Amino acid sequence: MKIILASKSPRRTELVRLLTDEVIIRPTDAEESFDDELDIYENVMNTAYAKAAAAVRFDDDTKNIIIGVDTIVVCGGEVFGKPSDKDDARRMIRALSGISHKVISGVCLIKNGKVVRFYDETIVTFDEMTDEEIEEYISTDEPYDKAGAYAVQGLAGKYISSLNGCYYNVVGFPVNKIYKELKKLNI
Repeated sequence: MKIILASKSPRRTELVRLLTDEVIIRPTDAEESFDDELDIYENVMNTAYAKAAAAVRFDDDTKNIIIGVDTIVVCGGEVFGKPSDKDDARRMIRALSGISHKVISGVCLIKNGKVVRFYDETIVTFDEMTDEEIEEYISTDEPYDKAGAYAVQGLAGKYISSLNGCYYNVVGFPVNKIYKELKKLNI
C-alpha cells in the first residue's frame, strides 16, 4: 500500500514523508471554490475531497490511500487563500498584524471507495508589524503560494508570537490528525 498525495505543495510532500516513504505525489488541478451556502469547514473539506477525488481517477490499485488537503486562513470572518499579487499580500499581512486568526486544513482520505473527511484548526497570533516590516516581508517570494500570504516555517516565523494547535496544520498538512485517522482505518 502506498499513500498518494493529491498535491503539488513541496511542504506537504515533505510532511507526508513523516508518515511513510511509500508516497506517490500526484498533483491535481481540482477547483478551489467556495459555496456561500456552506460554512468554512464544509467548504475546506469539500475542496480537499475534490483534490483527492481527482487523484482517484489515476489510481487503479485499491490498496492505496489517497490524501487531499486544502488549507485556508480565516481572519475576521474573511477567508484568505493565496494572494493574487503584492497588493493582496499586503492587505492580508496588514489584516493579520497584531491579532489572532484561524488556520483550517480540510483533509480527505479515500481508500477503496471509502471516504473520510475531517479538518484541523490552529489559532495563530501575529505580533504587530510595522509598515516597513510588512513591505520587507511581501518583497520576498515567500507569501505568494501560501494561504494567508505567510509561511510559519519561513521568514514570517519571527512575527508569530503564539500557536494554539498543530504547527504542521499551519504549514498545510496536519500530520498528527492524519496519522490518527489512518490508524482508525487500520493503515
